[in-house]
Amino acid sequence: MATPPASTVAFIFPGQGSQAVGMGRAFYETSDAAKRVFEEADDALGFALTRVIFEGPDAELTLTVNTQPAVLTASVAAAGACAERGLTPALAAGHSLGEYSALVVAGALGLADAVRVVRRRGELMQQAVPMGTGAMAALMGIGLPVVEQVCAEAAQGEVVEVANVNAEAQIVIAGHRTAVERAVAVARERGGRKSVLLPVSAPFHCSLMKPATEGLAVELAKIHVGEPAIPIVRNVDAGVTRRAADVVPFLLRQVASPVRWTECVQRLAAEGATTFIEVGPGRVLSGLARRIVKDARTAAVEDPAGLDNALAALQAP
Repeated sequence: MATPPASTVAFIFPGQGSQAVGMGRAFYETSDAAKRVFEEADDALGFALTRVIFEGPDAELTLTVNTQPAVLTASVAAAGACAERGLTPALAAGHSLGEYSALVVAGALGLADAVRVVRRRGELMQQAVPMGTGAMAALMGIGLPVVEQVCAEAAQGEVVEVANVNAEAQIVIAGHRTAVERAVAVARERGGRKSVLLPVSAPFHCSLMKPATEGLAVELAKIHVGEPAIPIVRNVDAGVTRRAADVVPFLLRQVASPVRWTECVQRLAAEGATTFIEVGPGRVLSGLARRIVKDARTAAVEDPAGLDNALAALQAP
């Protein structure tokens, strides 16, 4: 396969919520690089994560402690398959957990360290809020200023905050379940065309997650962090990580801070990205990129057919 042309390619990596039983299996069966990633993840964790990913059951895979290393492993495996075909990024970003995938592909984190850390991250985030007391919801059709007003009105002494700014009118909130439910009702009154609770196990990326930060700091202090080989756009502030020293502080801030995804994609474009390739299980981020950046060229690589399509798109005039 010929090397793709020198289009400025950004890889964007999915996070929590993109998982499905069987994800990455086609790459495992067709790519030596991908297979090595799955095997290394199994060795690092000391159990057959690959079996859980490929065979389930859903209830086991969707546990946060399994979902986080599973999505990371499938994403890094897909990136390995891309590299075998000559497709590599000039820069990258990842949504929530996906930031770890981006850092692994950039060489700032080792895969074995990353899968162990994100499994522990999942445990810490789940433990931060008692089961059933937190929630998240997607508010569609209203912009960020209105969503912030909705949260302020609905809080009533509890926590409900912006968690993900995915697009101009696609915003996720998180906090105490009762406050989130109030916010959903208020959003509908304010013109939100579709405001719904999300099937998640904890209220990620809000201040209720702060207790998880201390434990995560302990885990991150144990691992080697290298200089990223490519720039990584961060969730917390859409700034660019170019030095090893910036990796851990921003991963710690990320736990209880909103994912500023719209700004991340805009920053990738400002840094020169012309093609946005979603690498790993999912197609949501590539769709969002088309909405955020006018005339963006996008592709989703979650299986070998997607990789073929991405390479063909890059060769097209």
